[in-house]
Amino acid sequence: MTSNMRTSLPARAKRKNVRFTDAQKAAEGEGPVNKHWRTYFLQNLAATSNVSASAKKAGISLSRAYKTRREHADFAAAWRAALYEGYEHLEMEVLACLRGYDPERKLDIANAIRLLAAHRATVAEERARRGGRDEAAVFAALDRKLDAIRARRLAKPAQAHADEA
Repeated sequence: MTSNMRTSLPARAKRKNVRFTDAQKAAEGEGPVNKHWRTYFLQNLAATSNVSASAKKAGISLSRAYKTRREHADFAAAWRAALYEGYEHLEMEVLACLRGYDPERKLDIANAIRLLAAHRATVAEERARRGGRDEAAVFAALDRKLDAIRARRLAKPAQAHADEA
């Protein structure tokens, strides 16, 4: 290959695997990295659904976590699975809180529901991947559940009016 041919290659073909120096890691607030940081990161991500807090708990910078996700498909898949698990935990917490009010339990229901709604597509994709169903089938099932909830909520005021008469 001549030098002229090398310069005409697309930019992505020239991309190097960049390694961070110890000084760069220290500048980002990252000390010596534990070889099991991925495990700590993913466990905390499943528990909290919080990427920043998970990176901090694992002792790594946020940029390292995102860089690893971009460059390693297996880690990206584990990341999605951990988030899916975290959203399931949040769903269960919201349901538990709505079913039996506990004044000791601190949970902002409105924000929890907003978070679940914002990540509805991510959760649906992961459910489809796990269940072998396509995304459209998962969305259809979710829409049916939401319609059933709406119907029950609309029936309650009508029932209350009927009871008054």
